Amino acid sequence: MKPDDPLLRILACPLDKGPLHLLPEEALYNPRLRRRYPIVDGIPQLLPSSGEQVSDEEHEELLRRMTP
Repeated sequence: MKPDDPLLRILACPLDKGPLHLLPEEALYNPRLRRRYPIVDGIPQLLPSSGEQVSDEEHEELLRRMTP
């Protein structure tokens, strides 16, 4: 999945239905809930059980990487 993929505009977090951010390591991130969802073989894994909670430190690092 690439940053300009039109699919990114319609994908939403399964928990809060808000937008997700593409991370370089093939994952989607919801900064509001601090949950990361993997992308496996180009397919986003967006089941609530697929997401993992990130630590406070990792959240701060992800926010820095998301800011242009």
